[in-house]
Amino acid sequence: MMSFEAFEEKAYEIADTFPEEFFRELNAGVMVREYSRLHPAAVDHDLFILGEYHRDRYLGRFVVLYYGSFEKCFPHLSDESLSVQIRKVLLHEFRHHLESLAGERDLEVEDQVELSQYKAKKLDESAFRG
Repeated sequence: MMSFEAFEEKAYEIADTFPEEFFRELNAGVMVREYSRLHPAAVDHDLFILGEYHRDRYLGRFVVLYYGSFEKCFPHLSDESLSVQIRKVLLHEFRHHLESLAGERDLEVEDQVELSQYKAKKLDESAFRG
């Protein structure tokens, strides 16, 4: 796993390759935090938030990546493979941003479907162990 500093640099490098239009009204830009973020719906401490898009009344709009979450989810990836994952998460969060600007919520719905599938799977596993 790459160091936090290398991860942060790579995240900014990847974000810099995105079209300028992606950054419209993204007041606070992209941030990287060193810690991990467990999803509130995690059943077995196995669902981590890799990134988030925020719309804050005071801070504005911004994207956050959680290095610690990547560390927990992808501990054995090569730097190249980890860069692919960083790009995927950034694109996901930028889609949230662009949909927000357009008044759309398609990705939020997709995220909720995935979360429901995760919960159903955990319930099935729990019943199987029962």
